[in-house]
Amino acid sequence: MSNLFAPKLFTLLKQGISKEQIFADIMAGIIVGIVALPLAIAFAVASGVSPEKGIITAVVAGFIISFLGGSRVQIGGPTGAFIVILYAIVQEYGFDGLLISTIMAGIILILFGLLQFGGLLRYFPQPLIVGFTSGIAVVIFSTQIKDALGLDIQNLPSDFFEKWTLYFQSLETINIYALAITLATILITIYARHITTKIPGSFIAIVVLTFVVVFFDLPVTTIETFFGEINGKIEFSLPHFEWSSLSTYIVPAFIIALLGGVESLLSAVVADGMIGTKHRSNTELIAQGVANIVTPFFGGIAATGAIARTATNVKNGGRTPIAGITHAVVLLFIMLFFIDFAKLIPMATLAGILIVVSFNMSEYKAFISILKGSYYDYIVLLSTFILTVVIDLTVAIEVGIVLSSLLFMKRMARVDGNSFEKSDDIDDIDNYEKLPACVSVYEIGGPLFFASAKQYAQQIQESGIACSVLIIRMRYVSFIDATALHNFKEAIGMLRENGTVIITSGTNDEVFKDLSKHNVVEMIGEINMHKTFPRAVEHANSIIDGSGDEKFYTQKELK
Repeated sequence: MSNLFAPKLFTLLKQGISKEQIFADIMAGIIVGIVALPLAIAFAVASGVSPEKGIITAVVAGFIISFLGGSRVQIGGPTGAFIVILYAIVQEYGFDGLLISTIMAGIILILFGLLQFGGLLRYFPQPLIVGFTSGIAVVIFSTQIKDALGLDIQNLPSDFFEKWTLYFQSLETINIYALAITLATILITIYARHITTKIPGSFIAIVVLTFVVVFFDLPVTTIETFFGEINGKIEFSLPHFEWSSLSTYIVPAFIIALLGGVESLLSAVVADGMIGTKHRSNTELIAQGVANIVTPFFGGIAATGAIARTATNVKNGGRTPIAGITHAVVLLFIMLFFIDFAKLIPMATLAGILIVVSFNMSEYKAFISILKGSYYDYIVLLSTFILTVVIDLTVAIEVGIVLSSLLFMKRMARVDGNSFEKSDDIDDIDNYEKLPACVSVYEIGGPLFFASAKQYAQQIQESGIACSVLIIRMRYVSFIDATALHNFKEAIGMLRENGTVIITSGTNDEVFKDLSKHNVVEMIGEINMHKTFPRAVEHANSIIDGSGDEKFYTQKELK
């Protein structure tokens, strides 16, 4: 059990944390708390619940995730990825249904951690993740048009096309003041960083534009006119439910758990790359589970690790969970003493913040990159994206997983054994003996696809980090999918920063095309990519002894 659940905070406290680091963590936590406030309010409103629910979630879940989590710097709370599924649950089952679904999701997350699924959740295909993330971004954007334009619409339909039809029909009711506030919010949120990096643009936008609305008494909808009074207390209560209806919430609970688990681990991986540490994935899942079980009893909604807030924490000097705990305390202080200010915030300001959030999470660069790849990947990408937008996230993930598996099996069935480089074992031994000690060789033993991508990328990085030249043998790589390309490119980038020269051998034409489309050939250098292993060895020796590489032929020239 100690291997499954070992909170980072407890480990760091045993090792000792310097006073300087504690001070840095507290300062980072204060900044992240300010960053989290407008996002917590905006995500709650977009999810169909009152603003204080988002702050409660950031306080309770944020504290638990930092206190019990497996990452040094993870910041937990409500996130944009949850908006679509939470809004759908509230519309269908009510707020109590959302609380029950969240508690059940917490139990599922704990089971994921106990069953050591932490490593598995990271192996979701990138086209699937980019597809539903981009789809969520489009849905979030489409739900904010009403408040962004100040349209006079009482009941907004959930269907994507019906929603936009109603928008166009209601254009004559545009509130010019709401539109101006939305545009001002977007501009302040984007460009405030050029003035100060310490205070987030979204926070500046809320303070300034709320003051403008109140001072000039502008006729726009505010949180108070939309929701009424806001409760500034955190109170324990039991959600109402019937045992006979629990089965109704299994599917939404599983989707919350799956989405939360994937996003929290992605956030933890990003944080690892920023500070050079390794998180404990199973501990992180268990902590996420505990947070999602406890938070609903105080009126909060589903929570997970938030990539943007975690990155903000790291950039401002946070290196231990003390920063995350401080962020929760700061939000609690704001909720207890300044909640009356929150009710004056214009809905158009929240809409502007969420429009920026939707753009930032749209993954448009990754989306375009995958479209350049194989049709197997963009079938999964477009299917998941369209289903998320047109139907719902639950169907999109289910179809995406099944489709990824079926297309992978079809792809494996097309593997042609004759496409591999033929190499005699004795020749291999002779070539290995010719290699200097500062040259390493790593051979990839099969196709590079989503399930093996992370493992191969990590091993490639470990193989090359301590040597001058790394030869990657790719004779058995019959294909490479988008997820593997993403991880392979990251590993190559890390090795290049380390000063390691990368040489490849045995790359087939299809894989070479995919590497070229995603600029990996440019990163490695086409002069370093060879059809055969002996050529690669000869090239490596020339680099080490400084004899030059003018005589070597590139992959393209050998065709």
